[in-house]
Amino acid sequence: MARQKVKTEKGSMPIGESPLLNSKAFRIQVVILAIIGFVFYANSFFNEYALDDGIVIQKNDYVQQGVRGIPKILSTDAYESFYRQMGAKQQLSGGRYRPLSVVTFAVEQQLFGSHNEAPPADDVAFVRHFMNVFFYLLSIVLLLYFLKRFIFKDNQYTAFVVCLIFLIHPMHTEVVANIKSRDEILSFLFMILTFIAVFRYRENKKIKQLLWGGLFYFLALLSKEYAITLLILIPMLLYIVLNETLRSAILASIPFAVIAFFYLLIRYSIVGAGAKFENPDVLNNPYLYATETEKLATKIEVLLRYLKLLFYPSPLSSDYSYSTIPFVNFSSAGVWASVVIHLSLFVTAVVLFLKRNILSFAITFYLLHLFMISNFIFNIGATMGERMVYHSSFGFAIALSVFITWIQGKIASENAKKWLTLSLGCLLVFWCGTKTIKRNAAWKNDQTLFITDAQTVPNSALVNGNAGKAYVDLSEKPENKEQELELIKKGIYHLEHSVRIHKKYVNGYLNLGVAYFKLKDYERAQIYWAKAKAIYPNNPLVKRNFDLLAVTYFNQGMSIGAKNIEKAIRLMEKAVSIDPFNAEYWYNIGGASFTIKKYDKARNAWTQTLKLKPDHVLAQQGLTALPAQ
Repeated sequence: MARQKVKTEKGSMPIGESPLLNSKAFRIQVVILAIIGFVFYANSFFNEYALDDGIVIQKNDYVQQGVRGIPKILSTDAYESFYRQMGAKQQLSGGRYRPLSVVTFAVEQQLFGSHNEAPPADDVAFVRHFMNVFFYLLSIVLLLYFLKRFIFKDNQYTAFVVCLIFLIHPMHTEVVANIKSRDEILSFLFMILTFIAVFRYRENKKIKQLLWGGLFYFLALLSKEYAITLLILIPMLLYIVLNETLRSAILASIPFAVIAFFYLLIRYSIVGAGAKFENPDVLNNPYLYATETEKLATKIEVLLRYLKLLFYPSPLSSDYSYSTIPFVNFSSAGVWASVVIHLSLFVTAVVLFLKRNILSFAITFYLLHLFMISNFIFNIGATMGERMVYHSSFGFAIALSVFITWIQGKIASENAKKWLTLSLGCLLVFWCGTKTIKRNAAWKNDQTLFITDAQTVPNSALVNGNAGKAYVDLSEKPENKEQELELIKKGIYHLEHSVRIHKKYVNGYLNLGVAYFKLKDYERAQIYWAKAKAIYPNNPLVKRNFDLLAVTYFNQGMSIGAKNIEKAIRLMEKAVSIDPFNAEYWYNIGGASFTIKKYDKARNAWTQTLKLKPDHVLAQQGLTALPAQ
């Protein structure tokens, strides 16, 4: 049976298909956006892993199992595997249940990588970076369709400008170039698909569109909990764009409220309320050292910092944790400027909503998602982060595009309007492209990222600590043999700076110990590792490092035993002071002491050996050989 046709300006097409998809202008704009996006992010394809990629992907047992790990991914906190390996409990308020992006990592592992717990350092990295860019560009294309088809039907130019601004914004570099941030991309993508399905349903009342909308909404929630905002944004758009009554628009969101309730039940059953204690580490509890007044004032001031970066995204950093952003109080002009600006935006959104103006939606989209990451609702574990305003930047892009369109309307000459728009557009794309491509290169791996960012945020304990580790790691590469000492010293400089900033920085002390161990300054290495142990006794790296130090002292003692037995005994005693449960250390102390006729020391050492290993035959023979007391 032939499909029913409807008339369009250029003939006929099947019902349910949009003329927009067959529009030459639409296809050209899609190609333009795709080419720009590819040029902007192609150099990220060859990056490795960086920042939290190790926790979420490389060291995630469930991801490394491929599809076999998906049931555990869907039924545990995103960081459960990492917490288990570190012997730690849930560390973050609210927990982290964002399984969809992690599921895609497991699928990629199944298709392109190894399925074990020790993959190569760059295993599947190229594929994952490529897919991040693919999902990002797909979301832009879907956004263009949504805006042109439903929101800016009478001003198609504005729809394109919104997508262009959103595409090229350098603040999105972290989201695209950092694989772990795929949760942001998928969340936004499925939110746009939800909007499309809702509008299609309001057009044709076909139940399948409502079902698609429900599915997309659930996937958006599984990507990131930000999609909860659609319970406000869906009725808002229906009221503004389709001129529905407020009652009708609110009723339209009820199916999505049911899905959100179902999602929250699942989420709570899996991760609960998250950490049930105040995290004692300022790197995960950014306002730990602030007074109540400083907490509130600084949170307000941070909102202004986000707005500044949206207008002028420079410099960019992977980290804004302690103590990059100083605590402020209400004597700060920035705090009051932020209060005025954001209250004004809220009032403007309300007034424009009553006038059914799309700018109300843009401002509300911006403010709602900003509020989600503001630390006002719950502690998100960070002071701020560029990836966190990814969603808010969509509202910013709409508002800026509407403003650009309004300015253009003031230019009488069509020729002047065209050339001014083209010139400024090319200039903006070039500037943003330069920033983005350069920033992609900084995200090459942890070493490049943190060494770069240590210049941008010199007061960040985390960045200095990671930059220090990066220099120490670089010193191990064969090609850097001639610069080994210089690189270690640079590492020590940043690591010492990190622990001066944050006196309970466990990783800082651990890596300082590593650096001094490489310099064969074992006593100083032991001091720093002891500080790490005092703060975090159960850290598996602490035990590993002390075991290594004990083995080193013991091997040194054994190697010089024949030449200088007294010194050999002292070295082995250092080993046993670190690892008192090693029977072989005690046995060899006994043997060396017996050789120089220190029989009491030999007797004590062999007695300790037998306490630890009662069937140690040589220790038994040694005790028998000792002179009677």
